[in-house]
Amino acid sequence: MYVAIAGNIGSGKTTLTEILTQRYGAKAYYEETDNPYIGDFYNNMSRWAFQLQISFLGSRIRQTMDMLAAGDENIFQDRTIYEDAHIFACNLQEMGLMASRDYATYMKIFDLTTNLIPQPDVLIYLRASIPTLVAQIKHRGRDYEMNIDEAYLNRLNEKYEHWINTIYKGKVLIIDKDTDDFVADPKVVDKICAQLEEMVKQK
Repeated sequence: MYVAIAGNIGSGKTTLTEILTQRYGAKAYYEETDNPYIGDFYNNMSRWAFQLQISFLGSRIRQTMDMLAAGDENIFQDRTIYEDAHIFACNLQEMGLMASRDYATYMKIFDLTTNLIPQPDVLIYLRASIPTLVAQIKHRGRDYEMNIDEAYLNRLNEKYEHWINTIYKGKVLIIDKDTDDFVADPKVVDKICAQLEEMVKQK
C-alpha cells in the first residue's frame, strides 16, 4: 500500500504521516524541511524560486527512487512530487516569481520523472482554511515560515482545489482539517483508516 499525503503548508501532513505510520507499522518518507534555498526564498522569492523548486524536485526524485528500491509493503509519503509542480512551481510562475523559461525547464524534468514512477494507491488530501493553516504554522514555530503572507497561502489553497478537482486522476481521500482533528480525536484516525483500507481494496 503506497499512500501519499498532500496539503498546504501547515495542514498537518507530517503529523498524519506519523500517526498512520505507527498505526500500520509502515515506512514513512518525509518532506525535506532543510532545503538550502528555503530561507533565501522567503526573503526574496523571485530571486530564489527556480533554485528552490529544482532542489525540492531533485530531493523528491531521490526519495521516490529510495522508496522503490526499499520494496516496503506499506509506504506513507509526506507530500508528493505532483504538488511540487502543479501547486508550488505553477503558482510561482503565475505570480511572476519564476521566469517562463525556468518553469518550462522545470516541467520538462517533472514530466520525464513522473512517467517513470508509480502513482500512489491513494492520495490523502488535507483540506484546511487559512485560519487553520496560520494557527498551525505559528504553533510549530519554524522561523522561515513566520512571515508567510496569508494571500500566498490562499493562492496555494486555490491551486490545491484545482489540482484535486481537475488534474489529479488517482484515488483521493479528502479530510477536512477544520473539522476532523486526527490529533485530538482517535475516532477520526479510525475513520480515516477504514476509508483508506476500503479505497485500497477497490480496483
